[in-house]
Amino acid sequence: MKSVGGVVPLWKPRGMTSFDAVKRVRHIYKTKRAGHTGTLDPDVEGVLPICLERATKLVEYLTADQKVYEGEVTIGFSTETEDAGGEVVERTPVNSTITEEEADSVLADLQGELEQTPPMYSAVKVKGKKLYEYAREGLDVARPVRTITIYSLERKSALIHEDGKVIFSFRAVCSKGTYIRTLAVQIGEKLGYAAHMSDLIRTASGNFEKKDCITLEELEKMNDPQKAVISVENAVKHLPGVIIDEELEKKVLQGGLLPLPKAAEAFTEPYFSLYNRNQELLALYKKDVKRDGMMKPEKMIRTIDL
Repeated sequence: MKSVGGVVPLWKPRGMTSFDAVKRVRHIYKTKRAGHTGTLDPDVEGVLPICLERATKLVEYLTADQKVYEGEVTIGFSTETEDAGGEVVERTPVNSTITEEEADSVLADLQGELEQTPPMYSAVKVKGKKLYEYAREGLDVARPVRTITIYSLERKSALIHEDGKVIFSFRAVCSKGTYIRTLAVQIGEKLGYAAHMSDLIRTASGNFEKKDCITLEELEKMNDPQKAVISVENAVKHLPGVIIDEELEKKVLQGGLLPLPKAAEAFTEPYFSLYNRNQELLALYKKDVKRDGMMKPEKMIRTIDL
C-alpha cells in the first residue's frame, strides 16, 4: 500500500505562530496537506504535533487527548491578554505574605470541572470571526463560557515575593480547550489579587511528549526528514483496534456498512481502528447505533485506490 503520511512531533519555538510552524513543515516535506492538532500562542514553546497528507484526517482524534503544561503565574497585576505580553489593566500589589499552604489550597480547589471564559485575545470564533480580531478593533463581544477539566494542578516551585508581586511555577494536566492564561487569572482571583500567566511550555499533547519532539532546525538539517515522521498506526495506538482478514479489508477500503467484528463488540470508546494483516491502519470505524451488530466508517485513512 502507498504511504498515507504521518505525524511530525514538532517542538515549536517561542516567537512563532502555529500557522507559521505548519508552513515551515509543509515546505520541508514539500506537501500542501499539513495541519496541527492544537494551537500554541506565539510566546509559548512546546509540543505541536503536525499531521501530514491523509494523517490530517486524524487531527480531531489526536486533539481529544489531555495536554500537559508547565507554567508560571505572576500575582499582583493583570494584563489585557492575560499573559506577559499584554498591557497592564489592573494592579493589586501583594502587601501581605501568601503562604505555600494557601497557594496549594487554591490549586487543589481548581482541580476538576471548571468554567472558563476564553480571553478576548484568542482564536475562538464568535459569529465567524476570531476573538482577537474583535479585540484589535477595540470591540468587546459576548464570549461563550466553556467547561473544561483540570485533571491535576500542582505547584512546582517556591513562592517568590518581590516588589509587590508573588511568582511561582505550576504543572497542569488538562482537557483540550483549556486556557492556561485564564487559569492563571483564576488562581489570582482565588487568592484575592489580579494575576497573569508569565511563562508557559506545553510538555505533552495527547500521546506526544517533549522527549518525542524534534525542532525545525533539526528537521531542516536531516537528509531524510521522513525518519522524523510517526506513522498513522503509532499516532492512534491509544485507540482500541481490530485486525481484520483480507476479505473484510476489501469491503472496508470501499467504506462499506459492515457487520461488527466480534472483537469490537466490547469496545466502549466512540470509535476504533481497523487494521489489515500487515497491521496497516485502514480506517476508523464506529458502531452503528441504528443497526445493531453493524459498524460504519468514522474516517477513511486508506481507500481502494491507496
